[in-house]
Amino acid sequence: MTSKILVLPGDGIGPEVTAQARRVLEAAGERAGLAFDFSEELIGGSSIDARGTPLADSAIEAARGSSAVLLGAVGGPRWDALPVDTRPEKGLLRIRKELGLFANLRPAAVFPALADASSLRPEVVAGIDLLVVRELTGGIYFGEPRGIAATAAGRREARNTMVYDEDEIARIATVAFDSARRRRKLVTSVHKANVLEVSQLWNEVVEEVAKDYDDVTLEHQLVDSMAMLLLKEPGRYDVVVTGNLFGDILSDEAAMITGSLGMLPSASLGEGGIGLYEPVHGSAPDIAGQDAANPLAAILSAAMLLEHSLDAPDAAQAIRSAVEAALDSGARTADLAGEGETPMGCVAMGDLVLAKLEA
Repeated sequence: MTSKILVLPGDGIGPEVTAQARRVLEAAGERAGLAFDFSEELIGGSSIDARGTPLADSAIEAARGSSAVLLGAVGGPRWDALPVDTRPEKGLLRIRKELGLFANLRPAAVFPALADASSLRPEVVAGIDLLVVRELTGGIYFGEPRGIAATAAGRREARNTMVYDEDEIARIATVAFDSARRRRKLVTSVHKANVLEVSQLWNEVVEEVAKDYDDVTLEHQLVDSMAMLLLKEPGRYDVVVTGNLFGDILSDEAAMITGSLGMLPSASLGEGGIGLYEPVHGSAPDIAGQDAANPLAAILSAAMLLEHSLDAPDAAQAIRSAVEAALDSGARTADLAGEGETPMGCVAMGDLVLAKLEA
């Protein structure tokens, strides 16, 4: 059976890292007896330049006809002056919404060879293996009313609305508890229930879902203290579940604990079977086209694609082992290189991971 994979390279370093991820995905798939049919579409700034929109309807239809979507990155300063509703990031928000991708899985694990790369002490980060489960299609990013308008007094006023209903909360909590069952059986629910009614409902519903998982421990944590505790004792956390805004912030914090945003993959999943896989890092326009990007997050996103969308966990693990072997050999891209270390380029790192995979 041939699996259709849609590639959305996007902007900045997106095309560079997705090219390496595709090479590794094809090699791992071939070893596992998997066949792929790749197609490519535009998203973000590249789509705005070519089609006048951050995401064309044709791209949505191509995604719906695919088994999975592999995405690079969107955005950059050249499009920052555009109205908010037409910026590159709207393409990313739209594809998540159109495909019903409500659950964003962001693993943050420290490869032993990179324990010294974190800004925290090696003994603090050693053994970190946590998963942030972020609700992706609700909350303040999508709530209505929203916008900027003039008040009766003539002042400009901006408004965004945080909204969650119990079904949205229950389904993301279920993903978190199911994930914890396959891991260390601990869920930390992050909220701001001391001041937000939305978080009060969040806690109530998460507690209700927890009743079906008596083998999983549930704990609650306020988002402000969680931001501190992630730096103080990151190794104690297993699965962290939270809303869209809090998850956006905390997952980037968790990423940097591991040493670099260039190491963190993600999966966005829904109920329709299609998954979207992308590195957590942005488009990094300052290094685009210089062969200086770290492709490992995109390559690890391809591993998540194999695991979650194609039910090929052995092939996924082969990629992760190849990445670990590459790092163990001392290979470092610019974002990971320490003082006196010579950084490796994006293509060279892709070549090395392929060599380790084939070995």
